[in-house]
Amino acid sequence: MLKLGSVGSDVAEVQSVLRRMGLDPGAADGEFGPKTQRAVREFQKMFGLTPDGVIGPLTWRILGRYLLGYDIYSVQRGDTFYEIAKKFGADPTLLQAANPGRAPENLMPGTRLNVPYSFDTVATDIPYSYDVLARNVQGLKARYPFLRVGTIGASVLGRTLYVLRMGTGERQVFYNAAHHALEWITSPVLMKFAEEYLKAYALRRQLAGYDVRAMWDECTIWIVPMVNPDGVDLVINGLSPRNPYRDRLIRWNGGSSDFSTDWEANVRGVDLNHNYNAAWRESKQAEAELGITGPGPTRYSGPYPVSEPETRAVVSFTRNHDLRLVMAYHSQGRVIYWNFQNLAPAEAKTIGQSLSRISGYTLDQATGVASYAGYKDWFIQDFRRPGYTIEVGDGKNPLPISQFPQIYGENQGMLLYAATV
Repeated sequence: MLKLGSVGSDVAEVQSVLRRMGLDPGAADGEFGPKTQRAVREFQKMFGLTPDGVIGPLTWRILGRYLLGYDIYSVQRGDTFYEIAKKFGADPTLLQAANPGRAPENLMPGTRLNVPYSFDTVATDIPYSYDVLARNVQGLKARYPFLRVGTIGASVLGRTLYVLRMGTGERQVFYNAAHHALEWITSPVLMKFAEEYLKAYALRRQLAGYDVRAMWDECTIWIVPMVNPDGVDLVINGLSPRNPYRDRLIRWNGGSSDFSTDWEANVRGVDLNHNYNAAWRESKQAEAELGITGPGPTRYSGPYPVSEPETRAVVSFTRNHDLRLVMAYHSQGRVIYWNFQNLAPAEAKTIGQSLSRISGYTLDQATGVASYAGYKDWFIQDFRRPGYTIEVGDGKNPLPISQFPQIYGENQGMLLYAATV
């Protein structure tokens, strides 16, 4: 139950969707204040509920549909797609896209249709937790059934490592985000890109000058939007009393139960982007120089290469697909790292220079501890193909969500270009 005085990421998610519905809950700040209470009352009135301003089971059940971004409608006699779309304020083309194989003017009564709401699904104004991701994935799949959703494995705590597939072409690229828990802002970047790409495909529109329909047939874009869901949950929602690593996590975090400003690792205290088998021994040596002796917030490379289920899943996925190019999303610095021990192919720098021009980010090569045991390092080493670490945004992690519009604007073109090169 959420009510006046409640705080947390679930409050922020409700505020976000109420804003997209055209209500005014105030800022999506995770604090259930008087403005949010008034917006909830307005929502309750819309659906004939008791307007008490409290989100109990009945209100939450209806709100849940809006959090997913679509409704399920049972066709009545005489209904057409156009009339149903008008009733829900939906785009008729998107309604038809959500229900392939249904004859728009010959709908059988009782047929259940997925009806997309008029607003987008992906939340881009709140801390992007695993629960938000899971709802967004479900919503996108319902609205755009031509999206393929799967899993590459599970995290330490059993959370699904979702993978999205867009396109059917032979040229395959792979984008991933949130290896580091504090860097959760990279997850909505990839999810928003997926939503815009899918919408452009459904509406037969270009996206930033690219013909998405042609791209769909020529290339396949794979996305793992959150590599480290346990760590992200720890940063955004705090340490659950049910977490089996609770006591160890506090010890690894220097005795503090606050993980919101310094925790990059997974729930076992392993820095996933230093757990790949590429200069892993050098990474271990660097740990000693930094005074790192075991699990902790950052830089601990694990007991051996690819020791974690998250990195094992990413490695297995990579080995099982003929990937032309990969991009691993991190924050911050507005920089693109393109090489590893001079093993990158000659074309990698040329492509990187184009990525730099598109985004305005600096093209550079990592040095020191940052140059060891990362995903793109391992990919370049083992496959000798273009791999990039993209560091988005400026400031101190976790970056404020207020940076999202600028970050997304800088990266949309890169994500499109990299799939076509």
